[in-house]
Amino acid sequence: MKLYQNEISSATSRVRIALALKGLTAEALPVTILGEEAESRQAGYRSVNPQGLVPALLTDSGVLITQSLAIIEYLDEIRPEPRLLPDTAEDRAQARSIALAIAAEIHALLPPRIGLQLKTAFKADADAIAAWSRHWVGEGMAAVETMIAGHRRGAFAVSDQPGIADIFLFPQAISAGRMGFDLARWPNIAEIVGRLEAIPAFQQNAPAPRK
Repeated sequence: MKLYQNEISSATSRVRIALALKGLTAEALPVTILGEEAESRQAGYRSVNPQGLVPALLTDSGVLITQSLAIIEYLDEIRPEPRLLPDTAEDRAQARSIALAIAAEIHALLPPRIGLQLKTAFKADADAIAAWSRHWVGEGMAAVETMIAGHRRGAFAVSDQPGIADIFLFPQAISAGRMGFDLARWPNIAEIVGRLEAIPAFQQNAPAPRK
């Protein structure tokens, strides 16, 4: 398998964590994502992934899978253990709800292409873009904290085993901490992230800081 990725990307981090938990490997194919001349914006990479996003996984049979949630569920199917989705239908739905609350409602408003559009179309400066990001991270993580608190029955977000909800939560929480948020304001998230930091698959595959 080959993974089109970028080390600062929290979406890439999710897939790398899942690969590590599964004991799977994929050849890393770096794709730059910052700036107007980023490789992700060029025709060459758009011919691979029309969205111009990372990660994208090229399977051993030559099929390209995009979107981190789809990639992780694919990995869960080809390598069933350890399971990344819970056993019951309700718990699986809850895990996906948390994952999508992060991927679709928080992270979707934060990538470099969003900041670039705010800058070029609305003349937003660096401070305004940072304020935009902080607003959506703060609002979104507060909602995720409430979702977890209302359903949590184990050591992690949904159960006693780290799974897909934790895989999405961890990189977003690490990024929130780097933005200056004190995770203690979200006690369930803070406790879960503390546990995840002790697991090598998570600790070793956190998103790299922006330089």
